[in-house]
Amino acid sequence: MAPNTLGARLLRRKPVSTLIAESEGREGPPAGAPEEGGRSGIHLRRSIGLWQLSAIGIGATIGTGIFFVLNSAVPSAGPAVILSFVIAAVTAGLTALCYAEMASAIPVSGSSYSYAYATLGEGVAFGVGICLLMEYGVSASAIAVSWAEYLNKFFDLAFGFKIPEVIAGAPDATHWFNLPALLLVAMVCFLLIRGVSESVKVNTAMVAVKILILLLFIGVALTGFHSGNLTPFMPLGIGGVQVAASSIFFSFIGLDAVSTAGEEVKNPRRTLPMAIIISLVVVTVLYILVALAGIGAQPWQKFDGQEAGLAQILQDITGQSWPAILFAIGAIVSIFSITLVVIYGQTRILYSMGRDGMLPKRFAELSPRTGTPVWNTIVVGLGVGVLAAFVPLARLADITSLGRLVRPRLASSLSGDRQGCGLAVPAGHRFLAAPKMPRSTGRGIFVFAA
Repeated sequence: MAPNTLGARLLRRKPVSTLIAESEGREGPPAGAPEEGGRSGIHLRRSIGLWQLSAIGIGATIGTGIFFVLNSAVPSAGPAVILSFVIAAVTAGLTALCYAEMASAIPVSGSSYSYAYATLGEGVAFGVGICLLMEYGVSASAIAVSWAEYLNKFFDLAFGFKIPEVIAGAPDATHWFNLPALLLVAMVCFLLIRGVSESVKVNTAMVAVKILILLLFIGVALTGFHSGNLTPFMPLGIGGVQVAASSIFFSFIGLDAVSTAGEEVKNPRRTLPMAIIISLVVVTVLYILVALAGIGAQPWQKFDGQEAGLAQILQDITGQSWPAILFAIGAIVSIFSITLVVIYGQTRILYSMGRDGMLPKRFAELSPRTGTPVWNTIVVGLGVGVLAAFVPLARLADITSLGRLVRPRLASSLSGDRQGCGLAVPAGHRFLAAPKMPRSTGRGIFVFAA
């Protein structure tokens, strides 16, 4: 086959050494530099440390889901929902190890898109990149849509007023558009344009708030702990445990966001895999403790149909209304943090595709002052903002689900078949000490999540 045919181009792979050289401005025109004259050598700045990167993974994973997931999971499994969290954590852990391994081998922005380009070729990489852009963009919109609901709840509980209904939801018989969602996207994009250092600092602070709220729940709930609430431990059998685990698994989605920061991390070959594993451990421990404290503080039968989630448990224990306000604040902070990380990830995937020539080069232009893809971020903000303001949440959620299933399957397959995919890394690089993932791991994760 001639090297310039369409088939050859679709199968053409980019060596890891070339990906890394381009990310550092050592191959071809420097990333972000004008083609003719002007400033040169502009590329993404490595300013993110281990704990800030871990906060990105934790922030993208711990969202409003943990505040309410017990209401849907506990009725399916009873007290054995604790085992469901363990099963979901192990499944997510296998995927996290795959991402950690690939991120240590290919420490560039682009996540699964870059991994596919280095292993499966240009055609597959383009398809993966488009799917990622769609999923990140739509999921950011879906997350932003729900911000209005929790913002309204907080205003109502704390100050006794609500945002006018006509500007607090997608167009229908009672709404014009979702103004809070639009404002959230605008604030996030403004922060990202200011610089990645400012963005990760804000995200780290918001993650600290989320963790403190969950720790407060665990501490207060343990004061009302009754061991009798744990018996019988598995009233609905192992089938109920599996059903609950399949729904809980989606509460662990988000760890892959760490890999989109590959070009802005200090010492990426060490920091990227460590941050993914730290994020997984922190999230798993918090989730299991929350489940244990919640089940111990309230009979499992009461979770069915309980809308207030963790806040209701604290209200029953304390006899006060402040828990509802506290968790409304937690939800507001969680949604802001997740939206920030998801839009950040989408801009970095767009940047990588623009630099590789998959999309117009303008997506890879960086600001000489802030080192961020300003035009890229504005385009993403406009797209996400329009979807968040004018498309109903149910439609956005349906589109998001497909991408959330495809990403773990791809990462697991690439990690499990490094040689078969032709992954060649620079000399001296060693993969993680974890055992090599078999091909069946990816299929198992995909089937379990489905």
